[in-house]
Amino acid sequence: MTSESGAGGGLERFGKPLDGIRVLAVEQMQALPYATLMLARLGAEVIKVEPPGIGDSGRGSLPAMRDPDGRGVGVTFLRNNLGKRSITVDVKTPEGLAVVRGLAEKADIVCENFRTGVAGRLGLGYEDIAAINPRAVYLSVSGFGNTETPYAGWPAYAPIAEGMAGLYEFKRVPGVPPTVSPMGALGDTGSALFAVIGVLAALRHRDLTGEGQYVDISMYDAMVALNDTGISYWSMGLKDGGLAPLINHAFAARDGYVIVQCGRPHMFRRLAELVGRPEWPDDPRLAGPQDWFDRVDDVIRPGIEAWAADKSRAEACAALGAAGVASGPVYNAGDVIDDEHVRNRNMVVAMPRTDGVPEPVMMPGNPVRLSKVAEAAAGRVPWLGEHTEEILRDELGLSTGEIAALRAAGVLGAAPGADDGSPGA
Repeated sequence: MTSESGAGGGLERFGKPLDGIRVLAVEQMQALPYATLMLARLGAEVIKVEPPGIGDSGRGSLPAMRDPDGRGVGVTFLRNNLGKRSITVDVKTPEGLAVVRGLAEKADIVCENFRTGVAGRLGLGYEDIAAINPRAVYLSVSGFGNTETPYAGWPAYAPIAEGMAGLYEFKRVPGVPPTVSPMGALGDTGSALFAVIGVLAALRHRDLTGEGQYVDISMYDAMVALNDTGISYWSMGLKDGGLAPLINHAFAARDGYVIVQCGRPHMFRRLAELVGRPEWPDDPRLAGPQDWFDRVDDVIRPGIEAWAADKSRAEACAALGAAGVASGPVYNAGDVIDDEHVRNRNMVVAMPRTDGVPEPVMMPGNPVRLSKVAEAAAGRVPWLGEHTEEILRDELGLSTGEIAALRAAGVLGAAPGADDGSPGA
């Protein structure tokens, strides 16, 4: 585990792909903030618009730490906002709307993740922004998109989209309720990655045409895309949670579980030899992949687990890998943090805490590796409204007196260090 830092090797002379790209993000929680985090990691400058007082609702998530002003900063915010700048503006006031629209005129990307239709009602919809900045790429991330949908009025978080897309029925044990959020916030991060793809494509289109456009991401759509196997299997006759016929299961080793995937006869023969069951390939009960699948629990599992009983996960997987059988240990989060591969590739990064706790906040690093772009420190998360004054001064040319008047009117949040009545202040 390391903090995000330069990779060295002379790559510092290369810029980042999105250097010079300016992002204005009216965002909260994770689906859009993770997308703008990825854009920031690729070099974009991200200005995050937060409501005065409480800020992004992700700041109120738990567990939390305290910022230098004593406000709570929750884990959802911490892992999705490295390297951004924060401005606190009440967009529901005419003056606040004017501020945000002024910033939107200068942005390359304007993005929001309100519920369907809310941005338009506020005066920050695609048509509103395109009228003042036709070169802007406009990104929406919402539960169900901004085209016609029967779910337009439904609020949605990650598990709503995941469940509706069929992900919770895949491999569900009959009679057992679905496990909700089995993969954390997949609905958020998965949607965010599709959002980044859409934005990069729209920027390329702008390079060619000079025109911005609307990128509309539905979390439900994104999760349907990630349920590719379930939908395809269903269409091919594997209904009611039916699974592809192969060995694709977890088996117990001495210190936990390992995943083994085996779907080809030559792999099965190697597996059988390795675990001391050379008779398996000639056993009529195990004639092919469907038979292996059907006999996992009464034949295959006892054989593999007897072989693995005196082996650690690492030892079992090393032997399986050497035999050409795909396998991997089942890790918990602590195992991942300690994993040598993860450390070597800087895939867990740290941000020092500001509330006296010595252990840092740890979060996933950037999985995108570019050979001619150095990794660089993304910085810490912004404190609530930390950059309001400098952004309004530098971007919009407002004077100190004008900024003070907007604060006094409640259009802007309190200056850093002041008590604005937010929780924990």
